[in-house]
Amino acid sequence: MVKIQIINKSKHDNPHYATKGAAGMDIRANIDTSIHLQSLERILVPTGLYIALPEGYEAQIRPRSGLSIKKGITLINCVGTIDADYRGEIKIGVVNLSNEAYTIEDGERLAQMVIAQYEQAQWENVEVLAATKRGEGGFGSTGKK
Repeated sequence: MVKIQIINKSKHDNPHYATKGAAGMDIRANIDTSIHLQSLERILVPTGLYIALPEGYEAQIRPRSGLSIKKGITLINCVGTIDADYRGEIKIGVVNLSNEAYTIEDGERLAQMVIAQYEQAQWENVEVLAATKRGEGGFGSTGKK
């Protein structure tokens, strides 16, 4: 388990895992007044959270599946990345993909945060890549089954 420093300036508890097997922690809106999000409108929603990730870790901000499928509310960039050297407030880029307006309330769970370890890559220039069975096949090339 990795320890992460957090400053919580919100009116809400720290993010936490809802169940023992959960990969993500719910992230809540920290707003003074409700936000009315029209169809296809997008907005940056503050959370009041600031974190210091250890080097080699990122925080992935992901949509909440229930909110996405039931209400059409999702994240602008699908999965956002918070880098280890970022110290600003975590804000959630939300978009309303439904045909109806949606109201975001203070404390509403808008996204989930997954902490993941990563490695930085070093490029190695070559003239030829190793052959594979798949080769250059992309977008649907592996079939439906």
